[in-house]
Amino acid sequence: MASFLLDSHVFLWAKEDPGQIDEKALETISAPENRLFVSLAGLWELAIKAGNGKLPLYSLIIEKGADALSKSLHESDMELMPIEMSHALAAAALPQHHRDPFDRLMIAQALAENMILITRDTVFARYAGLNLLRA
Repeated sequence: MASFLLDSHVFLWAKEDPGQIDEKALETISAPENRLFVSLAGLWELAIKAGNGKLPLYSLIIEKGADALSKSLHESDMELMPIEMSHALAAAALPQHHRDPFDRLMIAQALAENMILITRDTVFARYAGLNLLRA
C-alpha cells in the first residue's frame, strides 16, 4: 500500500472530470489498496478560488460547510492531510523553485510524509527527493 497526496487540481478532476487525469494516475487513484490524501492547503486554495467565482461546482460543496466537504472526501476514499507546524517550517525552507505558497506547502507535506504527489505541475519536478506521478 502506498500513500499519495493529490494536488488541488487533481482532487477536483477526480471528483468532477476524471477524464482529465492521465491513465496511470487514474488507475492509482482508483486502486483501493492506495491511501489518498488531500491537503488542507489545497482545499484552502480551492475555497479561495471558489469564493472568487472560479469553481462553481466546488462552491456548491463548500457552501454546505465543512461537514459536507469531509463527506465528499470520505465518499471518494480520500483523507484530509492536516497542516502541521513541521510542514509549514519545511515549506519555508524549500528552494524558491515555485512561488505558490499552497503548492510549496503540499510539496513540503509530500516530502515530510514520504508520499507520492500526483500533479500536472511540471515545476514540482525541480524539488530533489520529491516523488511524483504525472496527472
